[in-house]
Amino acid sequence: MKILLVGASGCIGSAVAAELSVRHELITAGRTSGDVTMDLSDKDTIEAAYKEVGSLDAVVCAAGNVTFKPLAEMTAADYAVGLNDKLMGQVNLVLIGRKFVADGGSFTLTGGVLDDDPIVEGTSASMVNGALNAFALSASIELERDLRVNVVSPGVITEALEDYAPYFRGFEPVPAARAALAYAKSVEGKRTGQVFRVS
Repeated sequence: MKILLVGASGCIGSAVAAELSVRHELITAGRTSGDVTMDLSDKDTIEAAYKEVGSLDAVVCAAGNVTFKPLAEMTAADYAVGLNDKLMGQVNLVLIGRKFVADGGSFTLTGGVLDDDPIVEGTSASMVNGALNAFALSASIELERDLRVNVVSPGVITEALEDYAPYFRGFEPVPAARAALAYAKSVEGKRTGQVFRVS
């Protein structure tokens, strides 16, 4: 398959690249690195990247920004970061990508555990992750040409624990390579409208 991997240089993205590249042709995308550049918060860059790479069999997104801050300090602008980047960025990957992904192809998005296991300072992430899950479930019954869409909900990644440990006390970390298997399941399987939880 010819697969576009957004966020390939990140912790999860690099593990997904290692998992999929042995069997498929990967085209990597990121804000500042990769085969093509793309800013999830800017739909024009998403469309330009699709036009540059042409026809695809699958799209995987392992990127997306949200704001972590106490609820008492959150503003509309803080929520807009997650809404414009992680949520609508991935939704736009699907909406725009429909023209570029072949019949029977797939979109694999990234949510997260906070949709049903919230933490302090995580309201933006919880909200966005829940919305992504609902989008995939709903879009899966309307996508034409047997296109599929799923969400991977990775737990706290072992390799990123040093940065995120204070937020996720008591959570059992998951190696990035294990999370990458859920992306392979989404891309190489036939299920749609699913949230693949890695715990």
